[in-house]
Amino acid sequence: MGKIIVSASGKGGVGKSVFIVNLGATLAERGVKVVMIDMNLGLRNLDIYLGLENKVIFDVADVLGGLCGYKRAMLRDKRFPCLHMIPATQDRGKFTFDKASVAGFYAMLRESYDYVLVDGPAGVGKDLTLAASGGDIAVIVMTPEYVSLRDADMADRVLSEAGVARRACVLNKVNRELMRSGLFPSFEDVFARVRPQLVGIIQYDENINIAANCGVPVVYQRGSYIEENFNRMTDRLLSI
Repeated sequence: MGKIIVSASGKGGVGKSVFIVNLGATLAERGVKVVMIDMNLGLRNLDIYLGLENKVIFDVADVLGGLCGYKRAMLRDKRFPCLHMIPATQDRGKFTFDKASVAGFYAMLRESYDYVLVDGPAGVGKDLTLAASGGDIAVIVMTPEYVSLRDADMADRVLSEAGVARRACVLNKVNRELMRSGLFPSFEDVFARVRPQLVGIIQYDENINIAANCGVPVVYQRGSYIEENFNRMTDRLLSI
């Protein structure tokens, strides 16, 4: 029986989707079966971050609506044989399904995959509650900015109310010099403002953005410090 891991952020632009892509690639490199579901309805991103945007024919709304089976909508990344992805719909109005339908879809996928990674939407509205339906673990991605920390705390509350009992945080785009200067929240501020366990810190590195823009998970660069960091974060996240 696979685990369902949902990503959230509260605030947009913090690197949530890039994180979930690299988490999926890290898990797939370990030889476990992973499927990523893009639930950022109307604003899909995962296909671009994996370089698969030209292969999209069907999406998650087509699957739930019965237009096609999930295997027809699924895209495979040849660089990671164990990694698959189902894109979000770009037409938000096309998605009319409720929490029970989404949770049932995830439950079906967990029968065939070790991990179902759900890229939830930014924000704390109904779409986040929908994306979190039936989730086992949630990871909230935030940056060292007061707005991001407050929104991450709100996302944590929404996820708790949605029934996701195990929640963790990742602090992304960290510039230690700015944090030490007092112009940005310190690590102490982060720990004081966000309740879930912090499982990882990702320093700002333009290579992460370059890789995402080129449709390549940055962990594809074997032996880099970024790959090692993602492996450590993955171990911590799976242990909560």
